[in-house]
Amino acid sequence: MREFDNIYFMGIGGIGMSALARYFLHEGKAVAGYDRTATPLTQALEREGAIVTYDDEVESVPEAFRNPETTMVVFTPAVPSDHPQMQFFREGGFLVEKRSQMLGHLSEGKYVMAVAGTHGKTTTSTLIAWLNEATGANGSAFLGGISKNFGGNLVLGSSDRLAVEADEFDRSFLRLSPDVAVITAVAADHLDIYGTFEAVVEAFGQFAALIKKGGHLILKKGVEIALPKEDVHIWRYAYNEECDFYADNITLCEGGYYNYDIVTPDGRITDCRLGIPGWVNIENSVAAVAAMWCAARSRGEALDLDLLRRGLCEYSGVKRRFEFYINTPKQVYMDDYAHHPEELEAAITSVRRMFPTRHLTAIFQPHLYTRTRDLYEEFAAALSHADEAILVPIYPARELPIEGITSEIIADRVSVPCTICERENLAAYLNEHKTDVVVTFGAGNIDAYCEDIAATLRKKA
Repeated sequence: MREFDNIYFMGIGGIGMSALARYFLHEGKAVAGYDRTATPLTQALEREGAIVTYDDEVESVPEAFRNPETTMVVFTPAVPSDHPQMQFFREGGFLVEKRSQMLGHLSEGKYVMAVAGTHGKTTTSTLIAWLNEATGANGSAFLGGISKNFGGNLVLGSSDRLAVEADEFDRSFLRLSPDVAVITAVAADHLDIYGTFEAVVEAFGQFAALIKKGGHLILKKGVEIALPKEDVHIWRYAYNEECDFYADNITLCEGGYYNYDIVTPDGRITDCRLGIPGWVNIENSVAAVAAMWCAARSRGEALDLDLLRRGLCEYSGVKRRFEFYINTPKQVYMDDYAHHPEELEAAITSVRRMFPTRHLTAIFQPHLYTRTRDLYEEFAAALSHADEAILVPIYPARELPIEGITSEIIADRVSVPCTICERENLAAYLNEHKTDVVVTFGAGNIDAYCEDIAATLRKKA
């Protein structure tokens, strides 16, 4: 790919797009882009030197970025094809590439540690990035969430290791050729793109087939996809079921934290403790340690187990992944990004194990009309693991409404007490009702009200 002085991002406020924008700012390129609304991510980019416009008219594109000889365009598939700026760039002879294509370019020549899966990939990839740092491997990373350890979604290291979140949306992960690939889950999701669950499974098999010869596939036990036929080492991992990598001697501690061992093919890593709570995160840590083990094995490097333990203990998680705002004996409030039934159920059951005798209120904002249409019964079943549920209206993201598809079709099937509440009324509703353990879930904009909810619940605590 030839060099350009200017990079324009269509959808610059996306979590993956903003990491790329930060990378090019670091490389000294002029960076600009469009997004629909201002967010903390876009505001941070502006402070770092990017020009961001929230107007979709072509005239809003800065003059310096309207020359196809000096500007290339990176876009996310979430931007509609009839967007005026997209049409201008396509018709004007600009080099226009998807985010996944650009990530593929940037990963060339790197030792790529990629994490895919319909859920669990952000925590796992972020933990791999942190363990690279903590063990002295000093890798880089493009992350799908805001790492609390790094304070962002871009890590620039001195070695050739590169941790990436491999996104299945729009088959983006098929642009990568990893050395180590983790697949955390394969479930029916993004059916607006794939059509059927069988097509999702097929795509994950295609991703696994892209692993470099001599590389490693680390697959969650129970996930069944087409496996690479040769020259790839295949490993299975689980929470605490016997396989190649799993957790053992698990002890629940105060606040939902765990002490445990990690069993590997050549021994046991004893006395581990993860810096964030929840059994599902122990499972993610097993996958991350498996990736570190495979990288060390294939590169002939020693894995320092003391530094690995310290890294696990010092891992502070990802924004909006099991993020605690309050954790007291009188009141707990946390926020989580779960937006698929399987991850919603895993998160709720994790909270159950952390606080087994307490009353759990699950607040959920469905994400996308198509996902709600396809999976409303599964969402209802997952929410029924709580003591009560509150639903807010669907977050549409890139979609137009679908007739008859509302949060009510989930609420009608939840088997525990359930109500519908407008997002802006959540804090007032919780203030007037008895609360104990409260968790908000969703990938939309429910997090804009987390501070209001937390302020209300702190008064109760």
